[in-house]
Amino acid sequence: MRVVLRRVNRFLLGLAGLLLVVGGGAVLAAALDLSVPSWWPWSGPSDVLLTTAQRQRWRDEGWWWPVVIAVLGLVVLLALWWLLAQFRRARLAEVLVDTGDGEAAILRGRALEGVLEADATAQEGVARAKVSLTGRRTAPRTRVALHLEPYASPGDALTTLSAQALAHARTSTGLPALPTEARLRAVKHRARRVS
Repeated sequence: MRVVLRRVNRFLLGLAGLLLVVGGGAVLAAALDLSVPSWWPWSGPSDVLLTTAQRQRWRDEGWWWPVVIAVLGLVVLLALWWLLAQFRRARLAEVLVDTGDGEAAILRGRALEGVLEADATAQEGVARAKVSLTGRRTAPRTRVALHLEPYASPGDALTTLSAQALAHARTSTGLPALPTEARLRAVKHRARRVS
């Protein structure tokens, strides 16, 4: 998903740049009174971009303003969707597992995330765990969010996560390494009443 988004971004940026250069060049050529071909949209410095007749051509039509508003609304929605897509981190859908016989098996990313979450939650002092896979199919990376109980030691939680849950995931998938970013948070709890 990230690669596709990067290609779409480059294409849109290149297309916008090309349109701006061509449009700006056409206006600049007319403004500088350069010799332009007969099909050129503007012929000289006294020519306007849109004539009064062109600007008022559809004004009295009943369908004109609803269409303009709908098109502009659609452009705004597409721009917002594109902007939000920039900040969304793509999750890894599958991981390639080497079976040892020259072939590769495909492991669903959600399945591996679920097993890692179950292993991490089973640790002493961990209330909840959330795991997401990123990276490439052949070199996945994990992001782990651990919600720790008030009595849990963060150092022990990280050591156990690395030695158990992540080690099991590396062994079962045959990966030489599984880079992990871990975020630790304390679970909110009520203060105990002391008597």
